[in-house]
Amino acid sequence: MPNYSKSEDALSKLDKTQYWVTQESGTEPPGTGEYLNNKEAGIYVDIVSGEPLFASSDKYESGCGWPSFTKPIQPAYVNELQDNSHGMTRTEVRSTHGDSHLGHVFPDGPRDRGGLRYCINSASLRFIPKDEMEAQGYGEFIDQVEDI
Repeated sequence: MPNYSKSEDALSKLDKTQYWVTQESGTEPPGTGEYLNNKEAGIYVDIVSGEPLFASSDKYESGCGWPSFTKPIQPAYVNELQDNSHGMTRTEVRSTHGDSHLGHVFPDGPRDRGGLRYCINSASLRFIPKDEMEAQGYGEFIDQVEDI
């Protein structure tokens, strides 16, 4: 089992936006995220801990301004917490091992794919293309990634 955890070394490599989003529960401006329009096959992992979070096959265009996914790769890697900030009640999504703020989950996703929309900040993610997954230790998840 890989050791997915938050380390000082990993935190020191984050840029200002990545740190603000993952460690201070910030939100990148809509439409600005690096992975919003990424159509490549692969997986998205926590930029801090490396734990696998979302597969490209579960990514879809929701029109919300952030990358959206229908489900996590493994629910055990994603914690959902009640968030009452900004005068509303939402469900915050954080990585389990890295405790990084990822974004929020909403019940307005595609009905035929479970009905959820994981609305995730690009700044909290690192993308690993399908052809690099094996070499980077994510081979067990290749079957969750579509061929494009």
